[in-house]
Amino acid sequence: MGSLRSRGRNEIDEIEQLSRESSHFSLSTGILPSLGARSNRRVKLKRFIVSPYDHKYRIWETFLVVLVVYTAWVSPFEFGFLRKPRPPLSITDNIVNAFFAMDIIMTFFVGYLDKSTYLLVDDRKLIAFKYLRSWFLLDLVSTIPSEVAVRISSQSYGFFNMLRLWRLRRVSALFARLEKDRNFNYFWVRCAKLICVTLFAVHCAACFYYLLAARNHDPVNTWIGATNKNYLEDSLWMRYVTSMYWSITTLTTVGYGDLHPVNTKEMIFDIFYMLFNLGLTAYLIGNMTNLVVHGTSRTRNFRDTIQAASNFAHRNHLPPRLQDQMLAHLCLKYRTDSEGLQQQETLDALPKAIRSSISHFLFYSLMDKVYLFRGVSNDLLFQLVSEMKAEYFPPKEDVILQNEAPTDFYILVNGTADLMVNNSGTETAVKEVKAGDIIGEIGVLCYRPQLFTVRTKRLCQLLRMNRTTFLNIIQANVGDGTIIMNNLLQHLKEMNDPMMENVLLETENMLKRGKMDLPVNLCFAAIREDDLLLHQLLKRGLDPNESDNNGRTPLHIAAAKGSLNCVLLLLDYHADPNCRDTEGNVPLWEAMVEGHENVVKVLLEHGATIDAGDVGHFACTAAEQSNTKLLKEIVRLGGDVTRPRATGTSALHAAVCEENIEMVKYLLEQGADVNKQDMHGWTAKDLAEQQGHEDIKSLFRERIHERVHMESSASVPILKTGIRFLGRFTSEPNIRPVSRDVSFRIPETRPRRKTNNFENSLFGILANQSGHKNGLATVEESRTGNPVRVTISCAEKDEVAGKLVLLPGSFKELLELGSNKFGIVAAKVMSKENNAEIDDVDVIRDGDHLIFATDSNHT
Repeated sequence: MGSLRSRGRNEIDEIEQLSRESSHFSLSTGILPSLGARSNRRVKLKRFIVSPYDHKYRIWETFLVVLVVYTAWVSPFEFGFLRKPRPPLSITDNIVNAFFAMDIIMTFFVGYLDKSTYLLVDDRKLIAFKYLRSWFLLDLVSTIPSEVAVRISSQSYGFFNMLRLWRLRRVSALFARLEKDRNFNYFWVRCAKLICVTLFAVHCAACFYYLLAARNHDPVNTWIGATNKNYLEDSLWMRYVTSMYWSITTLTTVGYGDLHPVNTKEMIFDIFYMLFNLGLTAYLIGNMTNLVVHGTSRTRNFRDTIQAASNFAHRNHLPPRLQDQMLAHLCLKYRTDSEGLQQQETLDALPKAIRSSISHFLFYSLMDKVYLFRGVSNDLLFQLVSEMKAEYFPPKEDVILQNEAPTDFYILVNGTADLMVNNSGTETAVKEVKAGDIIGEIGVLCYRPQLFTVRTKRLCQLLRMNRTTFLNIIQANVGDGTIIMNNLLQHLKEMNDPMMENVLLETENMLKRGKMDLPVNLCFAAIREDDLLLHQLLKRGLDPNESDNNGRTPLHIAAAKGSLNCVLLLLDYHADPNCRDTEGNVPLWEAMVEGHENVVKVLLEHGATIDAGDVGHFACTAAEQSNTKLLKEIVRLGGDVTRPRATGTSALHAAVCEENIEMVKYLLEQGADVNKQDMHGWTAKDLAEQQGHEDIKSLFRERIHERVHMESSASVPILKTGIRFLGRFTSEPNIRPVSRDVSFRIPETRPRRKTNNFENSLFGILANQSGHKNGLATVEESRTGNPVRVTISCAEKDEVAGKLVLLPGSFKELLELGSNKFGIVAAKVMSKENNAEIDDVDVIRDGDHLIFATDSNHT
């Protein structure tokens, strides 16, 4: 167990070290994540895949740069002075080429950074494909041994040597990295780069100029042969020094005349070389002037800032950890400002509408999952996202300090951080926060010193929200502020922590005394059943009849909760006992549904009536719940349970769908009309016939028989013909209403989910689809055709007895009937008698037994 813990700790240290290196110790090695990205890089790579940021791989790259320096000297030298491989240079060349051949193989196992996502790619196929279509061919050719090159062609020896100069790209990358590394002086790095460029140009020119003389058909008629006819007998070193002397004098001046071109080729080469020197000299002078006088302002400012911070830290004897935090944050700020990112500056330069849209796209989904904003309106979330600022924090940096003033809170976009508590000078980590967590919100909302120190563990991206800006937004969204406060209190309660329990108690006391900056309303107090807070708010003059966006008043909420004290307080302050919400609910109905008889009694004593609300809706709700007791209670309080909803659906419709015979009898006794149509033209009698409820149909026939002698000629005629069968009616009455738990009654600006009505039911949808002119199936249209009765069953459902139904008017409707009845996609209709497939309803006779099946399951 000890070894496992040790190994786990080593892995954590490795990850943190990698993150630290990518933050400020090696500026160019780390790439920040894009705004809104959930992680900045893959730390855990696939097996045998090496990270390009691994310090061991960096050492290997540095070693290769040293070999490149050797290649930069030897390749032009062999090209100009040697005609064939010569030891020991040839042996050294082969050793160097072997190292670069090893690097070619290793490159197939080194991940690369995807420029579009800023994530490390560790897929071997993608790595190989990228390398093969970029540098592989040149790398491979540059490693061909000199002996092989001579065998290919005696003239190809020098050419293959020059191809190795392709490796110089590694030196360029090295200087680019050193220029940004604060451990090296920028001035001397730039000077070293210019000197290297100059020496390489002089060396190449000397080798090429000697090549012209050595390959000339008349060695005497050359720039070196004119002064030394036996120069070929001189040592290789003397010839090289002479060539370098000519190259340097020509570069710095126009030559002294002791060495000058003799033949035409040499003159042409000298012309182009001196023209090249003009450009090279201008480049050198310009860069030196820029370094000495102006420098690169951004980098120099960065280095000046780092130096000033270092001097400040040493002058004030700051602890090492605090010094590291200062330098790390400044280095990270430099990266975000100057290394092509400039994310916040780019956003600030855009119009507010575009900036808000970008923030919405990047961070809205993250904000929507934060517990503090659960249930708030889309408008509030959009406003909050638009005002948040994205910031980066390097590892081991304090984002929030314990006991500091609560000025901001943060949402972690990526990375991890620790919540630290300082007890008697000893810091202890109490919790780890990850992406999607919010920190500092308790201090901001409760306006108390921050409870924890928040310290990053790795490179983190956070969204910062200023307290003043947040409260200004909340002041314009009082209902959402109530939800946020309720979410916070619920979160503190669920944490089951002694410290949080004290915070919860203090916060509730502040609420009751009205000391909170967050706006709270009467609905919030009613939700929490806090009669003291409710009384305080009412004494301030708040309107007891205020409502949320759904029209629900504090009296609605208190009645639903069964909070008698809150109900009495509201009524004492003249709350309307008959106020309606957007669905037609009244407080009396809320109390009845939840079974709070004492609240019902108090409301009745203060003038509440059931008729003030939508009694038809109440009756349908009771029928949907199969709650006969509630239905009778409505009648007892004077409500007419035969009234329909706004859609025309009545309690009798719902009772038929629920197949509740007892309730159907009661509704018939109360005078419910079996032939009363809803907005789609369906009557309760139609529904009973469609769904095959024989007992209910018998009740309806008896009811119709009793009333046939009393009805006038204007009465709705009794059905004489068959009705199209559309399948079992599974509409709204079969859908239970949403639970009335208080958590769903929080006032909010998002539209509340409405109770399902007839149009949302399966029967309503089918009725719309079967319409002719206006898409609605009417009773009169459904009475056409012969009343042919058939028995239907399903082969897949192992139906034996089957169901007796009326034959629809078309084959398409017959297939829909089978689909709705048995929950399958009916594709075939078979006759049970002869197993023949049926494709037209005209061939079906009264009393036939039909079998529904799909194409794949019936043979």
